[in-house]
Amino acid sequence: MPIRFRASVLAAAAGLVLFFMAAAAAPPALCADKARRALWPAPVETLTLASTTSTLDSGLFDVLIPAFEKKLSCKVKVIAVGTGQAIRLGRDGNADVLLVHDRESELKFIADGFGVERLDVMHNDFLVVGPRTDPAVIRGKKALDAFRALAAGPGVFVSRGDDSGTNKKELRLWAATGSKPTKDRYVESGAGMEAALRIAGEKRAYTLVDRATWLAHRREIDALESLVEGDAELFNPYSVIVVSAVRYPGLNSRLAAAFAEFIRGPEGQTLIRDFGKDKYGAPLFFPDVIK
Repeated sequence: MPIRFRASVLAAAAGLVLFFMAAAAAPPALCADKARRALWPAPVETLTLASTTSTLDSGLFDVLIPAFEKKLSCKVKVIAVGTGQAIRLGRDGNADVLLVHDRESELKFIADGFGVERLDVMHNDFLVVGPRTDPAVIRGKKALDAFRALAAGPGVFVSRGDDSGTNKKELRLWAATGSKPTKDRYVESGAGMEAALRIAGEKRAYTLVDRATWLAHRREIDALESLVEGDAELFNPYSVIVVSAVRYPGLNSRLAAAFAEFIRGPEGQTLIRDFGKDKYGAPLFFPDVIK
């Protein structure tokens, strides 16, 4: 056997001996732990976010959620429902964090000890949309005057009827006018914002819609147009609330707090500010923390 080849074989053999000696000297628990981690990697942390349908239907979460998941190496489970249902999920300990838009319900949630703090995130506004023929003659009116005209008729109004932030705003507007359409002209869809908007389009009816959902889908619903907007009564603020770990110790409070910080931080606020400008020609939401 050539000397050079024999030396290589001896070196390789020596290396194997040293490897097995080191493995034998390692603590059994350490070896077992390494093997276990190799076979069963640690599960990825998951955050459960209960939010409104508008943040999902508008496409905002398509940019916000992946950015947060990448930053925190986690997964976000989004439950997109009306604000009322999202708050109920928080009350039942079935969500780690909420992104909702009904200030009155949010403040009660905090006062009852279910949430840590209500933090402003962003805002947009509501619009009243309806058929171009505008049978109730509401075009250009102030919000309350428009709702009085809608109550008097003619024309059909489609309500979400789902205890969402939009539905709560609508009911407060009816209450402020002291009137409401008759049952034959009032349709409760029990659906999310996009679905309710499509029903209104099919029926050539009026409805209250948030600006984000309207801008995202108005081209598909050409039977309707915006008739009332720009009134202070139609202001629509969104907030983030971390569900109380004191009330529910099993929640992922660390990720919930990180999400609240992210969505109110420079990266999240910039994503909110820029979202929709290129595709829809206007922002769908306006950040509250940065200008």
